[in-house]
Amino acid sequence: MLDIKFIRENLEEVKKAAKFKRKNVDFERLLDLDSKRRELQSKLEEIQAEKNELSKQSGKQKPSDEQIEKGKKLKESATEIENDLKGIEVELKEILYNVPNVISSDTPEGKDDSENQVLRKFGEPKKFDFEPKDHVQLGEIHGLIDTEKSAMISGSRFNYLFGEAVMLQFALIQFVFETLTDRKIIGELAKKVGNPSDKPFVPVLPPVIAKAEIMKKMDRFDPIEDRYYLEEDDSLLIGSAEHTLGPIHMDEVLNEKDLPIRYVGYSTAFRREAGSYGKDTVGILRRHQFDKLEMESFATVENGLAEQNLIVAIQEYLVQQLEIPHQVMAICTGDIGKPDYRQIDIECWMPGQDKYRETHTSDYMTDFQARRLNIRYNNEEGKKQFVHMNDATAFAIGRILIAILENYQQADGSIAVPKVLKKYMPRGIETIGEKKD
Repeated sequence: MLDIKFIRENLEEVKKAAKFKRKNVDFERLLDLDSKRRELQSKLEEIQAEKNELSKQSGKQKPSDEQIEKGKKLKESATEIENDLKGIEVELKEILYNVPNVISSDTPEGKDDSENQVLRKFGEPKKFDFEPKDHVQLGEIHGLIDTEKSAMISGSRFNYLFGEAVMLQFALIQFVFETLTDRKIIGELAKKVGNPSDKPFVPVLPPVIAKAEIMKKMDRFDPIEDRYYLEEDDSLLIGSAEHTLGPIHMDEVLNEKDLPIRYVGYSTAFRREAGSYGKDTVGILRRHQFDKLEMESFATVENGLAEQNLIVAIQEYLVQQLEIPHQVMAICTGDIGKPDYRQIDIECWMPGQDKYRETHTSDYMTDFQARRLNIRYNNEEGKKQFVHMNDATAFAIGRILIAILENYQQADGSIAVPKVLKKYMPRGIETIGEKKD
C-alpha cells in the first residue's frame, strides 16, 4: 500500500504505474476521500481542543448549565464526525489497496513479457552430439516421475517423484541451507554488489495456510481464482513460503541494529494455475502442488535495493554452482507484479524445450507490503519507519529438477549428478540410471 501523502505528491508517477500494471483506480475519488478525511480530522481536532478548554474551565468551578449543554453538543458533533470518518476510511482503504506500487526508474518499459530485457548471461546452451530427451522422457526411462497415477488419484497437474529425483530434491535443499547460512559466502556476495551486511539467512519451515486477511495485507489474495481458498476457515493454501514469511514481523517495531533480517523458508506451495489451460500441461513445470525454497528479507529504507542486488547475486551463485546456462532478466513495466517496485528474474536453459524458461524471481517491494502489515523499525534518530521488503526464489524444486535432468543427460541415457550436489547424495550416487555397454 502506498502512503496517501506520497500519492498526492507523486500523482502522475502513480497513475503511470497503474496504467502499466493494468489497474483501474479511481484516483479522483481517492483524492476526494482523502481531502474529506483531512477536513473531518481537522474539525475533530478543533472539537477536542474546545472540549479540553471546557474541561479546564469546569475544573475550576462547578460547570454551568450552559457549559454542560455545550459539552453535550461537542460530544455529539465528535461522534457524528467519527462515524463519518469510519465510513470514509473504509472506502479509502479499499481504493488504496487497489493502487499498485510505483516502478523503479531502471525498469525497462514494455507491454508484456516479450519485452523483458536480458541483463547478462552465464554459460552457453549445451550442444549435444545426440538427440536430447526432455525431462518427461527421462523421468519415464529412469522411473523418476509419474503424472498418470497422480492424475488418477489427485487430478491433473500433480505428480509423483521417485528414487533419485527425491534424493536430488533433498540434496538441493541441503545445498541451499548450507549456502545461505554460510556467513563467508554471503559476505563475499554482499561485498561484490555493495551490500553492507554479511548476515546469513535463518532457515524456516513455515505454515502452508494463511488467513485471508493476512494474504490481503501481503497483496497475495488476488487473483483468488488462482488460490486454493478454504471457505470454512476463511484461509488459503500458500502459493509460496513468502506468503507466511512476509507477515512474520507483523505489527512489530524492530531495531535498526537488527536489520537486515533474512529468512530462507522451505515449503510445499499450491496454485490452481488459473488462466494456464493447455499451457505446460506435460511434465512438472507448471503444477498445482510444488515445493520451493524462498528467501525473505527485511531491511532499512536505505538498503532495500542493495538487499535485492544481494539476493539476485545469491540466485546467480546457486545456479552457477549447478553449472546450468542461464540469463538474468529485467522484468518490464507491462510484466512486473502489482506490489513490485523492481523485479529481476532468472531463466535457465531447458534443452528439452530448446529455450530459456523462468526458474527464479526476485521482487523488491519497498515499503508497499510493510505498510499493510505494519512492520516498522526505529532508526538511529529514534524515528519509526516502515521496513523495505524483498522476497525471491532460492529454488523452485520442480523447475530446477527439469534443468538438471535435461542439461546433465548423457549419450548412454544416464544422467550425471551436478558436482556440487554429489556430497549430499546418499550412497555416493554420482549418476542416475544404468549405463549401457
